[in-house]
Amino acid sequence: MTNEYQIRVVPEVAAQEDRLKAYLAQEQGFDVRTIYGVRILKRSIDARQRQIYVNLKVRIYINEQPHDDEYQHTDYPNVEGRPQVIVVGAGPGGLFAALRLIELGYRPIVLERGKNVHERKKDLANITKTQKVDPESNYCFGEGGAGAYSDGKLYTRSKKRGNTDKILNVFCQHGASTAILADAHPHIGTDRLPKVIEAMRNTIINCGGEVYFQTKMTQLILNGDKVVGCIADREYVGPIILATGHSARDVYRYLAEAKIEIEAKGIAVGVRLEHPSQLIDQIQYHNKQGRGKYLPAAEYAMVTQVEGRGVYSFCMCPGGFVIPAATDKEQIVVNGMSPASRGTAWSNSGMVVEVRPEDVDSMDNGKWIMDNSNFQLSIVNSQLKVLQFQEELEKICWQQGNMRQTAPAQRMADFVNGKLSYDLPKSSYAPGLISSPLHFWLPKMISHRLQEGFKTFGRNAHGFLTNEAVLIAVETRTSSPVRIVRDRETLQHIRIQGLFPCGEGAGYAGGIVSAGVDGERCAEMAAAYLQKK
Repeated sequence: MTNEYQIRVVPEVAAQEDRLKAYLAQEQGFDVRTIYGVRILKRSIDARQRQIYVNLKVRIYINEQPHDDEYQHTDYPNVEGRPQVIVVGAGPGGLFAALRLIELGYRPIVLERGKNVHERKKDLANITKTQKVDPESNYCFGEGGAGAYSDGKLYTRSKKRGNTDKILNVFCQHGASTAILADAHPHIGTDRLPKVIEAMRNTIINCGGEVYFQTKMTQLILNGDKVVGCIADREYVGPIILATGHSARDVYRYLAEAKIEIEAKGIAVGVRLEHPSQLIDQIQYHNKQGRGKYLPAAEYAMVTQVEGRGVYSFCMCPGGFVIPAATDKEQIVVNGMSPASRGTAWSNSGMVVEVRPEDVDSMDNGKWIMDNSNFQLSIVNSQLKVLQFQEELEKICWQQGNMRQTAPAQRMADFVNGKLSYDLPKSSYAPGLISSPLHFWLPKMISHRLQEGFKTFGRNAHGFLTNEAVLIAVETRTSSPVRIVRDRETLQHIRIQGLFPCGEGAGYAGGIVSAGVDGERCAEMAAAYLQKK
């Protein structure tokens, strides 16, 4: 017999199966010896009060061993000889598109500009060693996309577009811990996600699909208003699922030059804010001793409005690292990641300000009112104006970092008070930090809103606004600065048949899970397109 219960217990009970069994037996009137197993179906932490509780949905097995699968299995048939679809990009959008195509009986041909997930690791290490970025193999480009080596967080608020549970189950089928099915904020970990991605690639190949690395798409093949293939190292024939990620600026420029309709899209811009993880634990868990033995590294989510624009935390990484995420020379971009253990001495989060396309219009030709004259923006193409804004800000950051990957940084309270930091705390950012007056050279609409936002966050969480924390510049790759316009129903490009813009790079997703969901939907629409031909 199996029963399911919603319970609320202290962390030490939630963390120990024997104590959890004893609690359930007492609460529900069972003999503890008849409980053969307990499976946690949902888990979340309630840290609103001084006494921390863990909310659990559990399934208990009475007088029988657990026999049901921990995750839902997907069957992938052999698709050799079947009609093919070209998938450009092997990030989550592309990988889930390819797997869904196989489910539907179509053969995916995956083209990835970067290296496989194993070879990427060497190029990432070289960023710190040489202070140089490989433009085709970095934290954004390569198998697994931007998420492969930047955390593997699987939390999404996008529940309406598709089956998010399916995405989590497919990850489990390829080696992820089934804990991601239960946790309110599921997380694989940057140390474990690469093996999961490699297993997904192997499924694609074993089923008759093909995966090519260091194969960069340079051109679409058009026949009138239809895409019939693309050119990379050679011609590839078939409809195209374009899942190139949010940093494929060359793709955006090609589309603009080819008169394939795109539009400027808003982004969020700011910094990485890094605290000692123990301090965040103390604040969030209301305890000077921190999280103790049974709680994970604490998370936070903060949001406010300042002068009509959102100011909020983004991609919070408890017990993690800040990483160099540039994709070309003369750029500094930062991001965050956490290993599965979330056990480092630091916790970081993007702290960003909403920037809309109309905000960039006011910066044209350097007319934006600032404290200095560093920022000069001359818009060449209105479709790419937000992209140009990103590029210019990243270049200024690189100049402030002595034209290396050493990142400009400032203590948090100094930033709020407009003071230069004469020294900086220890940081997880491996290429190194250099003290810089971020409050002075960041665009004023960003720096001012961040300052006011930090004051609000400091009032809401005592101890959060502190000089123990450091701001590391600059966080710009929160989402795509371009949307590739597509039809709402068919997901094809609004004017070009056979082209399915997909995922974050197309402006229709905001993370690993939502990109995976969008990849599956694009695969379904590509299959329907082939059926009509």
